Amino acid sequence: MKDRVAAVSRKTGETDIQITLNLDGTGQADISTGIGFFDHMLNSFARHGLFDLKVSVKGDLEVDSHHTIEDTGIVLGQAVREAAGEKKGIKRFGNFILPMDETLVLCALDLSGRPYLQENLVFTAEKVGGFDTEMVHEFFYAVSYSAGMNLHLKQLDGGNNHHIIEAAFKAFAKALDEAVSYDMRIQDVLSTKGSL
Repeated sequence: MKDRVAAVSRKTGETDIQITLNLDGTGQADISTGIGFFDHMLNSFARHGLFDLKVSVKGDLEVDSHHTIEDTGIVLGQAVREAAGEKKGIKRFGNFILPMDETLVLCALDLSGRPYLQENLVFTAEKVGGFDTEMVHEFFYAVSYSAGMNLHLKQLDGGNNHHIIEAAFKAFAKALDEAVSYDMRIQDVLSTKGSL
């Protein structure tokens, strides 16, 4: 079975983004967004989801981090959707509860084709590095809507802003890896409707 790979580009007056995603990778990453902490999060996503991920972003960081992070979410979501293809044989659902020191974050998702984000992460700082903490919601909203994914992120415990964000990205990676994994018992798509 060949690898499920997507290459997606998006260029606007605010950002120029190229992303290549291999859902059947080994966790290799080549990330450059201009925001160190965001690079760290995307590297963690690739490593813990065992996705091969290349991300090149040139954004208007002289304004702020908003366009760079949100637009990267849009393109990553498109790449997930394209790489997953018709979704034949995959588990469709994924979930993971990830501990990181004092922090515990749950991620559950459904590659249903119907976008939705429910998120309750609580931050006490405006920034971690050059990353605005309010952009966590915007990033995952963009990913969920572009991918056509029902996505839930729940903070069960924790207080360190770095840990909360990193646990969310890692839990998302693990849940997505489960959702796109194959189950030999599933011959078509896992839906009574016959399509996702």
